[in-house]
Formats: sequence, structure tokens, C-alpha cells
Amino acid sequence: MIITYEDIIIKTLTRVLAPFLQLYALYVIAHGHYSPGGGFQGGVILAASFILMVISFGLDTARRRLSEKADIIFLCLGLLIYSGTGALCLALGGNFLDYSQLVKVFPVTVAKARALGILFVETGVGFGVMAVMTSLVYDISTGGLPPERE
Repeated sequence: MIITYEDIIIKTLTRVLAPFLQLYALYVIAHGHYSPGGGFQGGVILAASFILMVISFGLDTARRRLSEKADIIFLCLGLLIYSGTGALCLALGGNFLDYSQLVKVFPVTVAKARALGILFVETGVGFGVMAVMTSLVYDISTGGLPPERE
């Protein structure tokens, strides 16, 4: 069980920092194919914003922001984006994650198609990593017990 304290400074800083952490995480995910970083790092930063809410406000408040159902949806969405990109490349006659095949779907050059493919994969990985990390913290903080159904 995570112990929370009634500290106005911590709660106020969390309210201020969480949106900026989430925005920075999306920036890292979106620019992962241009610079260092990407899906994994952005996903961890995104999960850190929810973990900060768990530490500051408690598990119940964090679950109202990101329920376990929404967490599972993000996990499935990330897996679908990642594997869907690879399956699309396979369906177009290339290898799994052969982004050059995406020129048959998108009217762009091969270089742009590869950048788009990497962006799709990085987005999928980011959503998946965020969902798994958040789920781990939820499970650890409850001792592995399932949430009570209302």
C-alpha cells in the first residue's frame, strides 16, 4: 500500500507538473524517429506522470484519471498499432516492419514512408510501455488484488 500525505505543496506541484510531463512524453514519442528517445522512453515518462499521481493523491484518485479498463485499452491499442504496422508491411509484399512497402499505401517517398512507419511503431511502443508500467504500479500498490467492481 502506498502511503499518501496531506501535503499541499506536493499535491500542487503534481497538478502543475503532470500535464507538462505528459506533453513532454508525447514530444519524446513523436520525435523518436528524428532524435534519441522514442517509444520506450516516452512511454516511461508518460507512466511516470500517472505514478506521480499515485504517490501524491493515492491509488483511488489515480484510477479515476486512468482506470484499469482505460489502461488495458491503451495496451491493446499500442499492440495493435505496432503489430498492425508490421502486418501491413507483410500484406504489401515486404518483410515484417519493412517500412519501404508503405509507399504503396501513402503517396510519399520511400524515406518519408520509413519515417512514418517508425513513427507508428514508436507510438505503439509508447502506449504499450505506458500501460504496462502503470499496470505494474497499480498491481504492486494493491498487492495484486483486482479492483473492486462498483
